[in-house]
Amino acid sequence: MAAMVPAGPAELAMYHRLLWVVALAGLASAGLLLFVTAPYGRHARGGWGPTLPSRHAWIWMESPSVLWFAAVFAAGRHATEPIPLALASLWLAHYVQRTFVYPVRMYPDPSHRTPVAVAAMGFTFNLANAYLNARWISEIGSYGADLTTYLQLTAGAALFGLGYATNRWADRILRELKAQGRGYQIPRGGLYRWVSCPNYLGELVEWLGWAIAAASPAGWVFAWFTAANLVPRALAHHRWYRQRFTDYPPARRAVVPFVL
Repeated sequence: MAAMVPAGPAELAMYHRLLWVVALAGLASAGLLLFVTAPYGRHARGGWGPTLPSRHAWIWMESPSVLWFAAVFAAGRHATEPIPLALASLWLAHYVQRTFVYPVRMYPDPSHRTPVAVAAMGFTFNLANAYLNARWISEIGSYGADLTTYLQLTAGAALFGLGYATNRWADRILRELKAQGRGYQIPRGGLYRWVSCPNYLGELVEWLGWAIAAASPAGWVFAWFTAANLVPRALAHHRWYRQRFTDYPPARRAVVPFVL
């Protein structure tokens, strides 16, 4: 991988075609997920073929976002420059935690299983997404030492950090509730006062921040794809909470306070 050649016309053409494929896949995914809830986690159900322990499925599914991203990034001509390194650090801060820490802490029950088909789709997306983002920031894109670039990086990184902290906090609340051994409960406090899925809200803010900081088409396509998948998932969670708990807070929204 370290011998990857500089991006030429053929790779650039393939790169932009792949961007369109991912963007359109996000549109198709949003349309499907509004009617069919992905069968994992609290929405797990039979009829989706062979399964894997959820912990193993998650690590396999997310691993390209660490390993493949790092390999593609390292092969770029700009990989040792300060701004690409700063962007890669943001990405890996999220995905090292998400790939190797989160599943170990959130899936202690070996009975939790995920369909192989779902994990395979996630793995395929992450291969494409890691390539698109890593290749842009270390090879295809160019980051000058001008005020606009630094303002974009600073504003985007601040937004990314806010989303990251929100996501980690919300996951901790859910983990602590599960640790009580009483099954699913109504999370309360903080952003849970206003939305059912502040963890998803945090991810939406993270990848919006990433898109601003990276100033790349790949970043914006990823922000779109994230919303296309997490907003329907949040709506499904919100319906599930309301059906399961008769005392669920009536004013609470799914993912955007006071709006959605």
